[in-house]
Amino acid sequence: MVKMASPGKHIEIVVQQLNKFNPENESVEHLLDESAKVLQTLNVTDGAFELETLAGCIEYKPLLDIVVNAFFVRDGKHCLFSERNLYVVICYLATFQLEELGLQQFSRIVKSLDIAKMHKFLRFFFSVLNLSTWIKDEWSQIYDSLYVKENWIDPLLGWQPKIEQLIKQLADKLANRVTTVKTSTVTKPKEFDLTTPKPRAITIPEPIPLQEKHRPVPQSTYKPPKEKQHLQEIKYRNRRRAEINNVPIKLNATAILREGAHYQRKMEQELSRIESLLRGAHDPSEFLEWQKQMREKDLEQQLAEIECRRLQGKLSHEEAVLARQNVIQENKKKAELKREETAELMHQYAEKRLQEAKEMRELVEQVVEGHKNVKQARMKLQKYKRQIVQEVSEESRELLRQALEEEEEKIRKRYELIQQIRAIESLPFFRNKFVDLTQTAGYGFSGEMSIVELRERLALLKEAQKKAEEEKRDQIIHEKQAKEQQLLDKLEQISLFRAALGRAAALKQEEKKIKSRLTEGPMKDERVLDLQKKIIEKTMERKKQAEILKITPQKDGAGPGRSWESYENSLQEPHWKEMEESREQQFKMLQNGLMSRETAQKMAAYQAARIGATSCILR
Repeated sequence: MVKMASPGKHIEIVVQQLNKFNPENESVEHLLDESAKVLQTLNVTDGAFELETLAGCIEYKPLLDIVVNAFFVRDGKHCLFSERNLYVVICYLATFQLEELGLQQFSRIVKSLDIAKMHKFLRFFFSVLNLSTWIKDEWSQIYDSLYVKENWIDPLLGWQPKIEQLIKQLADKLANRVTTVKTSTVTKPKEFDLTTPKPRAITIPEPIPLQEKHRPVPQSTYKPPKEKQHLQEIKYRNRRRAEINNVPIKLNATAILREGAHYQRKMEQELSRIESLLRGAHDPSEFLEWQKQMREKDLEQQLAEIECRRLQGKLSHEEAVLARQNVIQENKKKAELKREETAELMHQYAEKRLQEAKEMRELVEQVVEGHKNVKQARMKLQKYKRQIVQEVSEESRELLRQALEEEEEKIRKRYELIQQIRAIESLPFFRNKFVDLTQTAGYGFSGEMSIVELRERLALLKEAQKKAEEEKRDQIIHEKQAKEQQLLDKLEQISLFRAALGRAAALKQEEKKIKSRLTEGPMKDERVLDLQKKIIEKTMERKKQAEILKITPQKDGAGPGRSWESYENSLQEPHWKEMEESREQQFKMLQNGLMSRETAQKMAAYQAARIGATSCILR
């Protein structure tokens, strides 16, 4: 008789029985009977836990399905659906058996299973937000809401802090970190040690080491690197060299025909445009140029509006910092009152804990007396089960002997039958038939012929087929030569078009460079300048207020002594820097023609929305 030491084995047995259960074809009583037989074959000494868990999972299936289905939709998207009943069993134990099992036994069961799966499920199920909102609402649709809250939701919320420690231990195991497992022990009261401590010796302060003088920032930091200018020169020389040396590119037939058709369409469009101008049509190039200039002007005004909104957000940020500094003084006074109230509550809590320890000690003594009676009943049950197992083993030996005798008789009869079939197959059998290839078969068909005549006709058909293939081959060669000549003509035409387009692109690039040099310069607006002045004034006022309050900025880290000003600046400085760099980049791309007006408007609207959201949060 073997007793299972790992709690995970018991859980696996329950999951296997749940996987086999089909409520349409099988009753719960039949499932429990079959499970009891399985537990006996597996030498499980006491199967009460398995049977009780199995019956509970079936009874509370609607409640458990709500949690498990939501888990697979949200956090368990990548979990196997075949392991669904494992999460059902853990959910049942946590909801209905946690008080009876205790935290230590429940932790042993969870840690004996897959740590990653248990960590993910317990973090989802014992979330205070999930228990207090949708789980409570869904369970209240099946049972009474007051009963659900008092008997299920409130106990789960009471266990939540201890289960949170178990979840942290599982997370540490996943990260390969060693954690100290806190076991629940009975609190033993100790007498107060009222001996006066010895006075501590005053330590000699260590001398503060002098820091070495830091090196000055090199001047090359503020200058653009020479490599960038060198790369621009190489790029310019390569472009010039490519415009002069038009090296042909090897293309396949499809690419040649496609590019040739493209240039042919462009040439036809240009000819039709010239014909329309000769007939008196108007050239829209001047209108398009005017339209482009007006769009650029509108975009500049829009960028100025965006810059104003950005500066207004920064101004509101400075005002919020000033208001925050005024609130700090009030918070200090409130914190002092809070400390006094906390000290009084801690004193009351200590008295309450002493009373609870006394009651717990009395309860433990009662539980120990109950365990003694349970052990005697368990010994009687084990003795009865041993007798049943011995009777079953004797009956199974007799049935096995009868089955072996029947199988030997079947094998002997099969062997005799095989011997008879082999003897019949060993007898000689002769069949000789002579065939005349010049005669017909004599079946009386209309197109009947001999084999010799059939062979002659097949030879004639092969000669005719060979002649047709040669003619087809000659035709294909002529067509291939004509196609190659057509491709050569297209290649020559494509090279001419490419040369013309290369010269046009070079001229257009030079015009863009000249235009960008003429239009370079900072964008100034009166409203922007006024807002910048106001921001400078608010910043100076904030610094003076900070000096009065003696708030000193610290390094990065949200410690207790960190000021609100340093915290806000650490969050906002990268944000403002990023916004200014994006504005400069958009303006340069728009001047060089690398970005359309619609794209610039979308990017500006997105950045403006981000600025507005940040300023609202700060307020």
